[in-house]
Amino acid sequence: VQLVESGGGLVQPGESLRLSCTASGFTFSTYAMSWYRQAPGKERELVAVIIRGGTTDYGDSVKGRFTISRDNAKNTVYLQMNSLKPEDTAVYYCYTRIDVNKYWGKGTLVTVSL
Repeated sequence: VQLVESGGGLVQPGESLRLSCTASGFTFSTYAMSWYRQAPGKERELVAVIIRGGTTDYGDSVKGRFTISRDNAKNTVYLQMNSLKPEDTAVYYCYTRIDVNKYWGKGTLVTVSL
């Protein structure tokens, strides 16, 4: 199983960014996919999750600003981030769980700053 994130970078407050996570090594369409983030000095937190049927859920701090989606044909999950704030600065990780095994990507850094 491999999860590879991309799309991070430096943006100004109020701008948008789209992250991608391309998966391999398992039947992507079968499993829920999630985005987590970890800011410096803070614990890793759930940002968004999308289950195989397309139902989504979000952390309270990003509701209304972030959108998670998936393209099963491309084995890719996306995180569209709008109206970014400095407090969104973090390393963003792609995550899935298959049976009892947890898999994480290496992360992509998002920095929101003037």
